[in-house]
Amino acid sequence: MPSSTHRGALRVGTVTLLAGLALLLGAAPALAHTRLQSSDPTDGASLDAAPRHVSLTFNEEMSPEFSTITVVGPDGARYETGQVGAEGGTVSTAVLPLGPAGQYKIGYRVVSADGHPVAGEVSFTLTTAGQAATAPAPATSAPAAAPAAAPAAAAPADSEGGSPVWPWIVGAVVLVGGGVVAALRLGRG
Repeated sequence: MPSSTHRGALRVGTVTLLAGLALLLGAAPALAHTRLQSSDPTDGASLDAAPRHVSLTFNEEMSPEFSTITVVGPDGARYETGQVGAEGGTVSTAVLPLGPAGQYKIGYRVVSADGHPVAGEVSFTLTTAGQAATAPAPATSAPAAAPAAAPAAAAPADSEGGSPVWPWIVGAVVLVGGGVVAALRLGRG
């Protein structure tokens, strides 16, 4: 028959194991942040003709209220125009006639259904100068009342999301606490 010291140690070990399991199971939903699945034009594409719009498709439904898309050309000018639209997991905006040939960056900042902001950028290369190559630089589509809004392309990309650190801290505290309790109980015997 096991002694009370062994039963106590077994109980502490079981509680610690269950707490660790709960920690791991609780962290799984936190990994389900919004991720960019595809873009049109696709990231890294080379195009002979300028697109009339750009779109970004995410793994969750998006809302246009907090979504920003910028299209910045090799000349530093912004080419997006109009409001950002959303349908399901896809956000999109119209594009002005593009300018010089070169790399165009599509910057984005969206807020997912869980409230997590997701920002990043994709790019495409225009191989033939667009209609606006000889025209003056297009005006920004941002309203005059919001000059503080920087292009989303400059925002740090955190679209990969990743696991938050707090579950690991809580788990470490639980495991260390369980170890201290077990050591104190075993030390009394």
